[in-house]
Amino acid sequence: MNTLVLVFHPNISESRVNKALGAAAESLGGNITVRYMYDLYPDFNIDVATEQAALLGADRIVLQYPMYWLACPPLLKKWLDDVLTFGWAYGSTGTALHGKELLLAVSVGGAGSAYGREGAHIYTIHEFLRPMQGTSRVIGTKYAVPFLSVGALEITDEAIARRAQDYAAVLQTPELPLLDIFG
Repeated sequence: MNTLVLVFHPNISESRVNKALGAAAESLGGNITVRYMYDLYPDFNIDVATEQAALLGADRIVLQYPMYWLACPPLLKKWLDDVLTFGWAYGSTGTALHGKELLLAVSVGGAGSAYGREGAHIYTIHEFLRPMQGTSRVIGTKYAVPFLSVGALEITDEAIARRAQDYAAVLQTPELPLLDIFG
């Protein structure tokens, strides 16, 4: 299985969690390709043909990013807008990504207790990820259960090392569990 990991962290050198996850993915080699999108497109001028070619070569697409203001970083939003074009990724003739797996690997700065009906944010992390789940449905990908790293602002180095090991294991899993449309 060819896996494409697209890391959307605006300052990966200062990241603790996403840097460790990216390094874990890179260490696997083989059929796993890791691309650091802010390094590739610091000016936000995305090479759509290159991105679409990379997606076509993948069986599993991983969007790795920190949650920013309860959503995705700005380059990821622009990438979605520019790359997932009508007639290519969606629409009656837009079937390029149909049947591929889509995995979100999302780090969240706050504690898990902040998310949910009793928490500061009221909504669960999965509810904040609904737009990505909807995107997956529109482009015909299989939406895998997201890989979440919660509490990134206070996580210990040991916990980061465990998350990186868990991430490597998930990336090597032949078939990921899918999230039900109501899950």
